[in-house]
Order: sequence, then structure tokens, then C-alpha cells
Amino acid sequence: MSGVEARVVAEARDWLGTPYRHQASRKGAGADCLGLIRGIWRALYGAEPEAVPPYSMDWSEPARDEVLWRAAGRHLRPKDREEATLGDVVLFRMRDGSVAKHLGVVTQTGSQAKFVHAYSGHGVVESSLTNAWRRRIVARFAFPEEI
Repeated sequence: MSGVEARVVAEARDWLGTPYRHQASRKGAGADCLGLIRGIWRALYGAEPEAVPPYSMDWSEPARDEVLWRAAGRHLRPKDREEATLGDVVLFRMRDGSVAKHLGVVTQTGSQAKFVHAYSGHGVVESSLTNAWRRRIVARFAFPEEI
């Protein structure tokens, strides 16, 4: 595991217990799934690479616009979806035919794979990356080694 991967996993786990708050990104106070990734970015690199405009919980679903996927591709390194590594950012499509609108960070790989994510109604939690979650993964990214 590289230094960046170890730092991403440690930082993601440091957010555990943070309450779920839509559009928030403050460790211990509140975060949504994007806010978690933004907070990890700030811990690793400082300032965020771009301002995040207000967004609805439906993530532009009515327009069928993959806003989150494009934003991840601008700042994170795209990877093969099957190339699982600790610290990966995984992007989920929650329902067939909908836009991808959920993010998490892989904290354990293999048969007991886990990921940290901010989940509505639960807060920032570490969950098993079950088959139900795995089949929803549409993209995988890595944090850059440096910016």
C-alpha cells in the first residue's frame, strides 16, 4: 500500500461517526458522501480543486447528467473498475437507469472488503462491500499521488 493509500484509509476512518448532513463536509459535524471525499482531499492536499455548487439529493437525475462522475474524473485518477486497491474512491449507481450519485472509500479488499461512506440515515460508517454494493459500482478512482 502506498503512502497516499494509507493516508486515505486512515483519514476516511477518522470520519466514522460523523452525522449525515446533505452538502456538508466537516468531520464530526456533518457530511454527505461527496463531503467525505472533499474532507479527505483537504486533509491530504489542502484547498479543494474547485468550488462545489449547491446540489440536490437527486444529483441531477431528472436531467440524466453524470455530474458527479465527470467531477471525479477531473480530479481523481480513473482506474479499471475491477482493480481494487485500498483507498480507492468507488462511485455507485443506486438504481438501474439512474445517474451515479454515491461515493465511498475502500478500506479493506479481498473476501472481507469494506468501504467508508456517508449514508443517509446512518452517518459516516464502514460497511461491508457486499455483492449488493459491488454490483452498483460503475467507476473506480484513486487519489493522485501528488497535485
